[in-house]
Amino acid sequence: MKFYSTKNKSLTYSLKDAVLLGLPPDNGLFMPESIKPLDASFYAQLPDLSMAEIGFAIASNLLGNDIPEKEMKRICEEAFNFPAPLVELDKQTFVCELFHGPTLAFKDFGARFMSRLMAYLNAEEKEKLTILVATSGDTGGAVADGFFEVPGIEVIILYPSGGVSELQEKQLTTLGKNIEAIEVKGTFDDCQRMVKTAFLDPELSKSYRLSSANSINITRLVPQAVYYFDAYRQLINLGKSVNEVVFVVPSGNFGNLTAGLLAMKLGLPVSHFVAATNVNDSVPQYLNTGEFHPRSSVATISNAMDVGNPSNFGRMLDLFSSSHAEMKNQISGYAYTDDQTRAVMKSVYEKSSYVADPHGAVGLAAWSDFRSEHPNATGVILETAHPLKFVDSVEKVLGFSPDMPAALSKLMTKEKKSTVMNPEFRDLKSYLAARLR
Repeated sequence: MKFYSTKNKSLTYSLKDAVLLGLPPDNGLFMPESIKPLDASFYAQLPDLSMAEIGFAIASNLLGNDIPEKEMKRICEEAFNFPAPLVELDKQTFVCELFHGPTLAFKDFGARFMSRLMAYLNAEEKEKLTILVATSGDTGGAVADGFFEVPGIEVIILYPSGGVSELQEKQLTTLGKNIEAIEVKGTFDDCQRMVKTAFLDPELSKSYRLSSANSINITRLVPQAVYYFDAYRQLINLGKSVNEVVFVVPSGNFGNLTAGLLAMKLGLPVSHFVAATNVNDSVPQYLNTGEFHPRSSVATISNAMDVGNPSNFGRMLDLFSSSHAEMKNQISGYAYTDDQTRAVMKSVYEKSSYVADPHGAVGLAAWSDFRSEHPNATGVILETAHPLKFVDSVEKVLGFSPDMPAALSKLMTKEKKSTVMNPEFRDLKSYLAARLR
């Protein structure tokens, strides 16, 4: 499989280049040259397939045959070894829990797959691969866990100071060894800008082999398409209607929703997508007006969605050939304030005894509004993180906190180690240059 840049489709790159570069030199985003629907035989077998088997079919389709079949099966078996169960709130509402991996967030799917794929592709390289990643919360912990002690790869994570929860911060600042954390005195957008600028800097490119583990890397999105198929499989096996399935996606950098669009391109019979955001609503605004206005992000209690200029919007445009009408026909956008989010957390618990984290609550709010106009739809709301990761918000709204597993309690006692940095690329460049001395 070859991969093109969303800014120049005439230039193509190999799988290895696309994965290890992370970003094309023109600052576009890599996309597979061909996305063909999966065979009818796959859909006939879907009810009986494991998540690893679904992952193998999707990865083989979107990444081609550059990886030996035996290796790709191993990667999928190691990456997709935890469930994403559906929880029924009512006959038309299902929460897909994506937080049963090691760091309690949906980012585990992408990070575990990517780390193993990168390790395979990087195995024969003599120079160390340095992964630069910006996080608004869950990406950092998942990447840190996925790449911890992977030979030949080091990870440097940039995160906004005060912009992630305490548990999220502990997950990305306490591992040490090949994992380093930079605490940026700014927003996630500042972190993302610094990382993107680093990739385009010719001096750094001569000194480092840089790559990304954000959703700007195409191999973060490929494994995220897997749980859309798995959720659909579960609906079938539960005997539920799949005539009008709507996926509701809490969205920040829009990698999660873009993965759903890839699933649709592969033939998954999705009726509609709902993009649910907090007040950082540049994409819902685009869907409503046809105009995209990126802006500085605003801090909210659903911090993983605090993104004012989502990177994957470029991929969304590419998938819809930059047609606003086509995108709006397939995706509806809704945005909610913190007060609205808290109200939904409370009402869902009172009605269903279900504890939703702030991000899932934003999705449930959007489903409620969408459902009022589409009464026959079946909604699958992606619950992207365990409520424990946002325990302060849960305690304030519900008056109690979920029980914490022993492993996480131990994590909270570990010492945080990070480098504090101003939100300026020159500071990041100086930091990276000093590491080479």
